[in-house]
Parts: sequence; C-alpha cells; structure tokens
Amino acid sequence: MSAEAENMRQPLISNTEEGQQQTLINSNLIAYLYVGHFLSRWGARMWEFSVGLYMINIWPDSLLLSAVYGVVESASAALFGPLIGEWVDRFTYIKVLRLWLFSQSLSFVAAGVAVTVLLSRLDLRLNGFATFISLVILTNIAGAVGVLATLAGTILVEREWVVVIANGQSPEILTRMNSVIRRIDLICKLFAPVLTGFIVSFISLKASAVTLAIWSTLSVWLQYWLLMSVYKGVPSLSESNENKMARLGERGRVTSSPASSMTQALLSDTGTDSDLRTRSWKHKLVEWLLKIPCVNGWTVYLQQDIVLPGIALSLLFFTVLSFGTLMIATLQWKGIPAYVIGVMRGISAGVGIAGTLLYPVLHSQISTLRTGLWSIWTQWCFLLVCVYSVFIQNSYISAWILMGGVAASRIGLWMFDLSVMQQMQDQVPESDRCIVGGVQNSLQSTSDLLAYVMGVVVSNPEEFGKLTILSFLSVTVAAALYTLHIYRVRVDIFFTSKRWSGFSFG
Repeated sequence: MSAEAENMRQPLISNTEEGQQQTLINSNLIAYLYVGHFLSRWGARMWEFSVGLYMINIWPDSLLLSAVYGVVESASAALFGPLIGEWVDRFTYIKVLRLWLFSQSLSFVAAGVAVTVLLSRLDLRLNGFATFISLVILTNIAGAVGVLATLAGTILVEREWVVVIANGQSPEILTRMNSVIRRIDLICKLFAPVLTGFIVSFISLKASAVTLAIWSTLSVWLQYWLLMSVYKGVPSLSESNENKMARLGERGRVTSSPASSMTQALLSDTGTDSDLRTRSWKHKLVEWLLKIPCVNGWTVYLQQDIVLPGIALSLLFFTVLSFGTLMIATLQWKGIPAYVIGVMRGISAGVGIAGTLLYPVLHSQISTLRTGLWSIWTQWCFLLVCVYSVFIQNSYISAWILMGGVAASRIGLWMFDLSVMQQMQDQVPESDRCIVGGVQNSLQSTSDLLAYVMGVVVSNPEEFGKLTILSFLSVTVAAALYTLHIYRVRVDIFFTSKRWSGFSFG
C-alpha cells in the first residue's frame, strides 16, 4: 500500500468507550465531504438569492415573475420529490453522485446565460415578447432542474452518507456531523448573498449572473473529485451501497411495500362470489397504484412514527418570512439596497449558525424531542416582531423591523430543523430512509409552492403584510402539531437530561 493510501486511512475518531474500540474514520475524508458539500451549497445559495433580484428587474413593480418562478421551482420539487427519493434509493451511490453534480451544474449555467440575455435586452418584453417568454421559461425550467438535482444531493449526503459514516460511533458523532453539515449550508447562506449583493450593487446584475455560470462550470469538477474520494476512502459507504443493491435485487418494490398486507387481505378467498369479484377489482387497483413510485413513497412515509414532526417542519416552509425570492423582491421595492439585503440575509444565516452551535448543547441536556419543542416556540416568539411590522406606517422602518424579526427567528428554525432530521435518522429504518427523505422534501416543497401561489394571488408588494400574517399562522399550526406529538409520546415538556432528571415534573 502506498504512503498516500496509508495516510488516507488515518483516524478521525479513535475513542474507546467502556473498552470497546470504535470504527476509525479518516479526518481528511470527512473534510472532503464537508468541502464538497460547501461547494455545492454555495452555488445553490448564490442562485437562490439572486433570482428574486433578477425577476424584479426584468419585470419591475411586480412580484409576478418572482412568484411564478417560485411556483415552478416548488411544484417541481413537490411533484417529483418522492420520485427523486425512490431513484436515490434504487441507483448506486456513484450514479446518484454523477447525476446530481452534473445536472445541477448544467442547470445553473443555462439559467445564468438566460438571465444575462434578459438583463442585457430589457426591451425584449416590449419588442420581442416571444423571445422574452422563451428565455423566462428556460430560466424557470433550469431552476427547477437545479432544485431537483440539489434535492438528490441533499438526500444522498444528509440522509444517507452521514448516517452510514457515523454508524458504529457514539451518538454524539451523528449529532456533530449533522450540525456541521447544517452550519456549512448556513455559512453559504451567509456569505454567498453578501458577495452577490456587493457584485449587484457595485458592478451589475449581469456580472452576478455571469459569475454564477462560471462558478457552476468550474466547481463541479472539484466537487466530483472530493466526493468520489470520500466514497472510495470510507469502506462503510461501498458496503452500504452493495447491501442496498443486494436488497433491491432480492425483492420487488411492490411485494416489499408496507401496503403488501393490504394487498394480501384483498386476495383472501373467503366470502361470496360478489365479495371475491370486488376484492379482485380492488387488488388490481392497489397493484396499479403501488407501481407509481410517488404513491409507494407516500405509503412508506405515512407508516413512520415521525409523521407529525415531518408535517410540522413542512409547514414552516409555507412562509414569506425568510430571505427568499418574494421577501427579497419586496424589500428592494421598498427601497432597501441589494447589498443591505445581502448583509441582513448574512446576519440571518449567522443567527442560524449560532443555532447549529447551540443545538448539540441543548440536545445533550434535554434530548432531541424537547430541543425541537423549545426551538419551534422560540421561532414563533421572534416572528411576533414581524407581525408587529405589518402595522408600522413608515415602510422603510417596517422593512427593517421585518428583517430583524426574520433574522432573529432563524435560531429556532434551524435547531428545529436539526431536531426533526435527527429524529428521522434515528427512527426511520435504513431501507426506507431515502424514500422518506424524498417525501419529506416533497412536503416542504408543497408548502413552499403554496407560499408562492399566495405571492401570485397577492402580487402587489404593498400587500405583503397579508402574506406575513398568513405565514405566522402557518408557524403557529406547526408549533401546535409538534406539541401534540410530544403529548402523544408522553414526553415531559420541561426537563429531560440525566443531569437534570431530579428536577423533572413528570
């Protein structure tokens, strides 16, 4: 074995616990995983921030194009999310990795080129409407493909690879890796908009679109090399991949689905001839439905114990109270400069990063379930500030209060996100993990879609307050559902930790 290969097997974790030697993980390979994830998320966050600015400049004084883009993007993820989860589950890790990285890169390059042409020819809306619509459609399709590719990568890395790599380690390792992965995403959310905002404010919108296209073209090769190195260097990943392929080869999707018991019941030969004919018809219908990946995915998802937390998390996406397309477009309409929006979005991400640092501490003291409970109600409390901003007459002051409330609420949002994700990792069987991840992302995208539909219906920026109130109500319902889940599993709300167990109220 070469010296380089020997070095690639040096441990990240060499702890022993009660005399048991734990699996050794290479620290360089973990760093490669984190850097590859960073490069992928940076491009996605650049586009996510920029697209609202592009659309409000292409069609000024209206949120219509921004909302339509959001509808297309979210509808794609909502409709195809379960299917993406099925594909990640069925394909080899290498195939998923290649499809994810190169589809994402090509989509952002295409979107960047289309937007550059639209911004260079602002007269197309009046003098070349057919070309204008074609470019807008291309931008929407490219954005949707980019989101689906990013979803595949999210499921592969966050729901699959992290869990496999952390398997055999102490539970704190999975918590730590989840926190680092989320922190990387928030760092990209912090700095990518700041950099993009400065490019837009001090150079031009076109320069930011060109930068996105160049970044997507160059970074994909480094991402591929880094993540392939992780796959080749961590034996548990190739073993997990082989086990998955063997499992899929042994049993068909239909016979292995949770609905198979229902199918067998329908095949029962007891009852009258009329009953048998009815059951035969029902059986054929069930068999036909189970051949549809999306239906099978939803069947698997609804059988899990984490349904209520998953629905609660998805409801948090039914909102305009984030530095997303609609809010960014509204803030610019209110006169907030692009670089200021970028800085405030960066501060918002910084608060979220603080949440990822606080999460492992709270998790170790009050458990995953209770951390989620306190987190979502913390978010709810901070969003009361956004509701207050609706009633401020001065639109400039109102905009600053709105940004402040949204930024502060991120500490609760991201701790809740981590809590639900870890509950899914802990409670969902390995064979269902990718499918459940795809359906969960579909649910979140459906909520996101409905938020953009609200933006289409209420497209006047002056009426953004109505969207704010509806968003706050959605968070309230989410908090209530998660509290109901805590009640159903009979968990004491206030204290949990072994260290504080003597103070428990239950």
